[in-house]
Amino acid sequence: MGEITMAGTGSGAHDPARTAPYRAAATLFLVVFAACLFGIWSRPVGFLASLWPANALALGVMLRWPTLARPAGWFAAVMAFLLADLVTGADMGRALLLNLANLISIGIAYAILVRLPEAALRLRQPASLLWIVIAAGCAGAGAGVVGALANPLLFGVDMSDGFIFWWATEVVNYIAFLPVVLSAPSVALLRRRYKTGFGIRKTDLLPAGAAALSCALAFEVGGPGAIALPVLALLWCGLIYPVFITTLFTLGFSVMALLFFSQSAISDMGNQLDQTTLFSVRLGASAVAIAPIMLSILVLHRNELMARLRRQATRDALTGILNRAAFLEDAQVMLRGLKVPEGWPSAAAVLMLDLDQFKAVNDSYGHAAGDEMLREVARRVRASLRPSDLFGRLGGDEFAVILHECTPRQADEVAERIRKAIAATPVQVTAGRAVEITASIGMTPVEAGHHPTLDRLLERADQALYLAKEQGRNQVVITADLTALRRSLGGDLGAGVSVAG
Repeated sequence: MGEITMAGTGSGAHDPARTAPYRAAATLFLVVFAACLFGIWSRPVGFLASLWPANALALGVMLRWPTLARPAGWFAAVMAFLLADLVTGADMGRALLLNLANLISIGIAYAILVRLPEAALRLRQPASLLWIVIAAGCAGAGAGVVGALANPLLFGVDMSDGFIFWWATEVVNYIAFLPVVLSAPSVALLRRRYKTGFGIRKTDLLPAGAAALSCALAFEVGGPGAIALPVLALLWCGLIYPVFITTLFTLGFSVMALLFFSQSAISDMGNQLDQTTLFSVRLGASAVAIAPIMLSILVLHRNELMARLRRQATRDALTGILNRAAFLEDAQVMLRGLKVPEGWPSAAAVLMLDLDQFKAVNDSYGHAAGDEMLREVARRVRASLRPSDLFGRLGGDEFAVILHECTPRQADEVAERIRKAIAATPVQVTAGRAVEITASIGMTPVEAGHHPTLDRLLERADQALYLAKEQGRNQVVITADLTALRRSLGGDLGAGVSVAG
């Protein structure tokens, strides 16, 4: 027995909790190493890389997964930077100098962005992109200081050109790649979307087609001015698509601008470095990429604000269910579109329910206890309904329900289920004090061949409710065409159900 226990609680070499930080660091190493190799492969001979995603990816991964910002993660990033330069032929001195700039840049941007709240960091607030631009500018300045010192040694240009060149390169790469990482949905969310479907409409493809067409036109036209051709299409993407999708389009544009236009500029100049032209191209790419993302964030923020305002306008502040005005409006829409299937005596039912002896609860335990009882009753009723049913609070302790697409028998079963759910257990209204509660329910089916108004249906259900009160409370009373109702129910009523003709 002792040996088995020791084997089960040994050194923990295979304990997932202990090895997780190292696996995460290894993942960060591979991401940064692959990004460095891509940047080195894409750079023109004799120049720094125009496209350098490694810094932005390392920063974004550390911000999204804070455990990677520990010493093991930073060490993995340092090793990835150095190894990428060394395996591609750089000497140790050059590799150390270049990657010192990378680490200073990442460290400055991390120190600025790590303090942001989650919503701002995930590009869900209007100020989010402003913070990224500030972080990119400061990080670029940090790398630019190293560049000012390193450029005379590495490329034979003066210090001011070195600072501007490194600063612009850092800024445009952060703005191109960092928003993609920060706004990317989780793997779990992508899996849910994949199972439920992404709901893409044909019209949703129009902005994407316009962006692709405008980029192709920019290739054809050429010249530094062509960088502005995709602007309108990208703004359209920002209006239509979520933030993450918009960042993918701006990333594609930035890659095109940094690779194609920078390469073209260098080729047209006979491989002579023109800092002004390259700086203009990179700064222009940054400005173009910022606008669609900012627009998409503003649209998201506007939509969320409108949703909150709509919820406040349509929801009861105490219980969270539909308030009177919203319930009546939605009920009108539901009843107008209601179709009674052939052979059914009805296809919907209207319920009115009222809590029994609720005033006594307020008088004995206070209004706070009464509010807690109303919240709990609303929760129990909502749990007894389907998503397609309507449930609202009309005022005080009076609630209304419309059961959609159900026969009278089904409506009877639901009403009885609601009654039992309310009375099932006492409601905890104060610390150490639970109060029993019951409800009386009046119900009227929406009968075939009849199209009464909503007011008339609610009036009939209310009459049945008062009959339930008069007959002893804690029961369901149905008012309807008695002959049709008995035929549809087969004479089988629930224990708490009675019929009023």
